[in-house]
Amino acid sequence: MAVNLVNVEAVSKVYGTRALLDGVSLGVSEGDRIGVVGRNGDGKTTLIRMLAKLEEADTGRVTHSGGLHVGVLTQHDSLDPEATVRHEVIRDLADHEWAGNAKIRDVLTGLFGGLDLPGFPQGLDTVIGPLSGGERRRIALAKLLIEEQDLIILDEPTNHLDVEGISWLAKHLRERRSALVCVTHDRWFLDQVCTRMWDVQKGDVYEYEGGYTDYVFARAERERIAATEEVKRQNLVRKELAWLRRGAPARTSKPRFRVEAANELIADVPPPRDSSELMKFASSRLGKTVFELKDVTVQAGPKVLLKHLTWQLGPGDRIGLVGVNGSGKTSLLRAMTEAARSEGEKQPAAGRIVAGRTVKLAYLSQEVTELDPTLRVLQAVQAVRDRVDLGKGREMTAGQLCETFGFNKEKQWTPVGDLSGGERRRLQLLRLLMDEPNVLFLDEPTNDLDIETLTQLEDLLDGWPGSMIVISHDRFFIERTTDRVFALLGDATLRMLPRGIDEYLERRHRMEEAAAASAPASMAEKNPSPAAASAKEDRAAKKELQKIERQLDKLSEKESKLHTQIADNATDFGKVAKLDGELRELATERDELEMRWLELAEDA
Repeated sequence: MAVNLVNVEAVSKVYGTRALLDGVSLGVSEGDRIGVVGRNGDGKTTLIRMLAKLEEADTGRVTHSGGLHVGVLTQHDSLDPEATVRHEVIRDLADHEWAGNAKIRDVLTGLFGGLDLPGFPQGLDTVIGPLSGGERRRIALAKLLIEEQDLIILDEPTNHLDVEGISWLAKHLRERRSALVCVTHDRWFLDQVCTRMWDVQKGDVYEYEGGYTDYVFARAERERIAATEEVKRQNLVRKELAWLRRGAPARTSKPRFRVEAANELIADVPPPRDSSELMKFASSRLGKTVFELKDVTVQAGPKVLLKHLTWQLGPGDRIGLVGVNGSGKTSLLRAMTEAARSEGEKQPAAGRIVAGRTVKLAYLSQEVTELDPTLRVLQAVQAVRDRVDLGKGREMTAGQLCETFGFNKEKQWTPVGDLSGGERRRLQLLRLLMDEPNVLFLDEPTNDLDIETLTQLEDLLDGWPGSMIVISHDRFFIERTTDRVFALLGDATLRMLPRGIDEYLERRHRMEEAAAASAPASMAEKNPSPAAASAKEDRAAKKELQKIERQLDKLSEKESKLHTQIADNATDFGKVAKLDGELRELATERDELEMRWLELAEDA
């Protein structure tokens, strides 16, 4: 029988006149992996801080089992700004001690991309003070994971991690023996890691067995039994259930509760998007040309991020963009934005970006736009316009859209200066959509948004007729809102991935394996070749490298032509399917050439 680690007995917590938690009783046992969800401001962080005994309850009590070792990742780290990364993470261990520890090597490689901390100016000897909030957060997470705990409590651990980092963290936590309580809005992560869910709502906490998918089923069943009158919220739940059942059935574990009634809820729910209808509507609003990139080179200072890129964003295209940090995702969006807003006058370092004449672009950057802090929420939205056309005869007032994004009538009169970071992010999204754009660039739109707001945003985007590019580390959001995924792998090229993010992770894994295998290969050579033979091999390798590069250039041209043909025949599904098959064949050929190129490049 599992040992009980933490008991929460009749706990209440009040802030001002609002009861965040009201008589809550819970328990955490050995082996539990618990995900905590709920709206921003409903008490998730307060609950886990009380679990960790970082905050006292007003009434009730929290008890820990004797000798319990708890590790906590809060939203604000306690790192010494004058210390180095080495001092905070691996303490006083000698290099041979920590380098010989498989766990430490795994954590450093998983969170930082290598034992030498590439991206940090002095590697492990980098002083913490000048680092960004995201870098400090990864250091705090590494420090926690290297130690041994009975219980790990994490508050938004996936913030500032890329897709690879989140995938690694999920695997790492599954393999640990520590119990886990985790607050996150990353639904893919919850499904991968958690075996139980806590839903914090209006002072109470509802418990569910299973991961996020199981939780959505169970919540729908609970609401059906309760005959809830929240029609809008019920519709959102039904839509998400339909997506989970049709789009990703393998993610759910075997439910431990009755789901037949929940399945009845989605029997008549259509697919989330009518892609052909949206494509037609987008074409009528945008025409044939949205964005065309011709032999474009994008730079950040002296660093070349993308070179010789020929690509097209067509009407109705919904693109997910993933890639390693620093590969140029944000720089690409900025270059396209500058070209569109300057009517073609501002161009990248080389090549040309052409934006269609009818393009009305909205760009959600990672920075939260500063607004007059004295403005009320509703006034800030109405300053853009009073009503918004959502297409297909759907129209919403500024107040209705505010409510959709979690600003109830009372909250709509809150001064902007009093909003939290997540609420300001929601307001920023609101104002963008209120301006009725036909092209959306969303750079990390899920930052600071709770799961309920994310599902509402996804629902709005389902019926939004236009072209869209999404950069996000939230793979659930990318898979849910986009139709195709492109990747920047750090080699100055952009590639379409027919199998999406799974294919991206596989490619990155192969590249890392190839790099790791080639490093010691020359050292392990028992019978080194004579100098003359070595020089001859080098010349042969360089010759083959040049040949492969020419082949890759030709493949890029073929892929670009196929993308153009797909855009031109968007309504001919038979032809699109045939063209897509050709694209997949080219992708396989490219994979083989790239792997050979990597082998030769490392040898050279």
